[in-house]
Amino acid sequence: MVAHNPPHDSSVFPDPVYKDTVLGPLFDGARDHFASDFQRIDRAHLIMLCEQGILSQSQASQIAAALQAIETEIDPATLTYTGEVEDFFFLIEKELKARLGADLGGRLHTARSRNDIDHTLFKLQLRRRITSLLGQVLDLIDSAIIKADAQKETLIVAYTHGQPAQPTSFAHYLSAMIEVLLRDAKRLFDALATVNLSPMGAAAITTSGFDIDRHRMAELLGFDAPLRNSYGCIAAIDYVSGTYGALELLFLHLGRPIQDFQFWSSFEVGQLYVPNALVQISSIMPQKRNPVPIEHMRLLASQTFGRARAMIEIMHNTPFTDMNDSEGETQAFGYQAFATASRVIALMTSFVSAIRINEDRVAENIRKSCITITELADDLVRNEGLSFREAHEIAAHVAKTIVAQNGDLVTDGYAPFCKVFADSTGRETAMDAKRFATVVSAAHFVAVRDRFGGPGETAIADAITSYQDDLAALRAALAKANNDAAQADILLQTKFNALLGASA
Repeated sequence: MVAHNPPHDSSVFPDPVYKDTVLGPLFDGARDHFASDFQRIDRAHLIMLCEQGILSQSQASQIAAALQAIETEIDPATLTYTGEVEDFFFLIEKELKARLGADLGGRLHTARSRNDIDHTLFKLQLRRRITSLLGQVLDLIDSAIIKADAQKETLIVAYTHGQPAQPTSFAHYLSAMIEVLLRDAKRLFDALATVNLSPMGAAAITTSGFDIDRHRMAELLGFDAPLRNSYGCIAAIDYVSGTYGALELLFLHLGRPIQDFQFWSSFEVGQLYVPNALVQISSIMPQKRNPVPIEHMRLLASQTFGRARAMIEIMHNTPFTDMNDSEGETQAFGYQAFATASRVIALMTSFVSAIRINEDRVAENIRKSCITITELADDLVRNEGLSFREAHEIAAHVAKTIVAQNGDLVTDGYAPFCKVFADSTGRETAMDAKRFATVVSAAHFVAVRDRFGGPGETAIADAITSYQDDLAALRAALAKANNDAAQADILLQTKFNALLGASA
């Protein structure tokens, strides 16, 4: 049998191209995004090892002092990747060994791996970004509720298939938007609940033979609890896909009212007035009022949607294990989605507060489109005993007649109505001209639709109260999440300071 010996390898790590294309960018990403969370994890792990007796008080105190010195002496922002060590983690370990010696400096890494450290870093970052964005989303909801409450009697034309359909109130339209936003906010809270489970203690895959306390690590880092299965801690990426799935849906949904705002503000429709502070002029056409913030909202919403979708695509068809596809560079790519998301939400919050309905244009569009005619058909069913199909045909004939003569249904519709009613039924209508004018008015149309979920006065007031209650509950949940994280930071600092004091 012939022995096959490996060829002599005189290469030295890192290969310069690998250094420039992979290791350097990864180091930069860790430096820019994760340096402070590396410190939190190191501190928490050190405290836990000491409390569990895996490190002595003396050992833990010396390591704490060295960590403090590294944090004081080395500004991560000034670091550049040299290739002397593999990554940011090994740089910190190298610094520890330089201060404490190889034996003591290497003990901090007992019972952990870069695998559980990495996913903990990613979760700490996502938790911060989700809670920040949630605060903005709740502010947008609040802005929309305030606007809706003030616009309960303001009429608009509601469109279906791009055509005038029925009158409703601006409050009713905004309420539909608010309900979607509330559901989207709850999806972000669901994503946060998955993010807020600690991977620490999973080590590489299977936890550790050391008597570690995973619950204590979770507490010190502000997580709700440890994620139970250690394989899942380093392999499951549903915390990433859940987060960006929720983000994707939020901006898919926001894009739809943004499109409406663009349409409503067009010259031909003109039912939405955008104030001068949010309008740009043409460089050549003096008459132009361009509400370009709407276009920027649409653009940025699409960018956010695309980046969130890309995050999910990156995870597609990857093995169920710890691997780089879901790690540093992918995480940094996803943060761009949060950056554009924040810009959209901030702009939309300001926009919703500033806009108003052009009531004259709404009245004119209602007049030209005869969109109250459905209520005439309904009234004929209720008060003339007709079937809806017969009433619908009578109402349709009246609407066609008024539109053809560019008339006003309220003032011009009664005579053609009386004629088509008599021709269709063989009798005279019991409805007089005054009642006809009321039945086909936009205000009446909205007022009689005072059903659960409708635009009527009681229905919309009840809806707004429920939204205020939902918003208050979500604000309380967000405040608790932020407070829990802040209290964990205080606990971590207190315990770390105790170790520092013991080394003095």
